[in-house]
Amino acid sequence: MKFENQLIDIKHATKKQVQQEHWYIEGILKSKSNQKFKFDLSPIIKFKEEDYGKVGHFKSKADKIVFDFENTWVLIDTEELHEFIKQNNQKDLYLDILLKELSWNIIINK
Repeated sequence: MKFENQLIDIKHATKKQVQQEHWYIEGILKSKSNQKFKFDLSPIIKFKEEDYGKVGHFKSKADKIVFDFENTWVLIDTEELHEFIKQNNQKDLYLDILLKELSWNIIINK
């Protein structure tokens, strides 16, 4: 199942927008919002043994970051995440902590 199936009024980013602005798709979340958002769909990668995650960018134009898991998508607000990083002066973050600490997050079942 694709994340874009959760959206309406969809616009795909150009290659240049993906590379420079770090977002992949724009749209409105069905039954969750009436606002159009840009989403970072970059994949989860393996950094080292048993250590997986995403690489983020402070210059990102994405409104939301999407974590794609087997049975769910987890959405985090980019601006709130950046503020959390600045306030806590952290480089490595854990999703379970972010879900507890950040107020804007949505979990969507597949």
